[in-house]
Amino acid sequence: MLPLLLVLDPLLNSWLLEDLGRADFTTQSIFPDAVVKGKAQWIAKETGAIAGLPVAKRVFQLLDNEVSFISTVTEGEKCETGTVIAEIEGSMNALLTGERVALNLVMRLSGIATATHQYTELIADLPAQLVDTRKTTPGLRLLEKYATRIGGAVNHRMGLDDAVMIKDNHIQAAGGIGQAITRIRKTIPYPLTIEVETTCTAEIKEALQWNADIIMLDNMSIDEMKAAVQLIRRQNSQVKIEASGNITLNTIRPVAETGVDYISSSAPITRSTWLDLSMKMM
Repeated sequence: MLPLLLVLDPLLNSWLLEDLGRADFTTQSIFPDAVVKGKAQWIAKETGAIAGLPVAKRVFQLLDNEVSFISTVTEGEKCETGTVIAEIEGSMNALLTGERVALNLVMRLSGIATATHQYTELIADLPAQLVDTRKTTPGLRLLEKYATRIGGAVNHRMGLDDAVMIKDNHIQAAGGIGQAITRIRKTIPYPLTIEVETTCTAEIKEALQWNADIIMLDNMSIDEMKAAVQLIRRQNSQVKIEASGNITLNTIRPVAETGVDYISSSAPITRSTWLDLSMKMM
């Protein structure tokens, strides 16, 4: 689901202002009459999953609310090189001024959706779900996480206020898992969940003892994960299990086969490349 316009519009306006500066001197000099109309097509220059076309539409509409932006493919659809993915009609000023911001966003989001799909299709027949992380580009988190959903993943927490995740540094600073959970339960609002990052059997047992809602198995081998899943399931079948660390296209399926509920990875966002798209005037 895209962010509400109340949230999205300030972001898009700031990015347009970053590019526009004082004025688009090139376009406005060529077309001083703002009523001049034009048509354009967006074309995929390589194969991949498309994401972010509704965002691009909004970019152009912020410049001219009469711009017509028609998506000719659906969000998440895999398109081949040469596919026309959108047709645009409106003032030349809006089309040419908004071109770069709109294309940049869709190329970035499509790259993420494409990479995410590569991961999710490898475990599509298994119960485990791929989830994203907070390793996102500042300012782009909402849209980058939107792109992972388009690619078939599930969103992890959007920010620090979504859920409690007790990581290694928290555990070290608090003096242990039990101490951290005890302090947290006294202050967090209902119904926030508590997740604990663990790296060994002793930490798993402590997280179970203190009734963590989710246990993360961090950087464990496949054999260690299998043993950990069995231990957790025997003691509390309601606890959700997440695997994290060194998740690649080669490792994601073996990890999913251990029986974990979720596999978190930053790779679809941090290691993806932009999908090449272009706008051609007609």
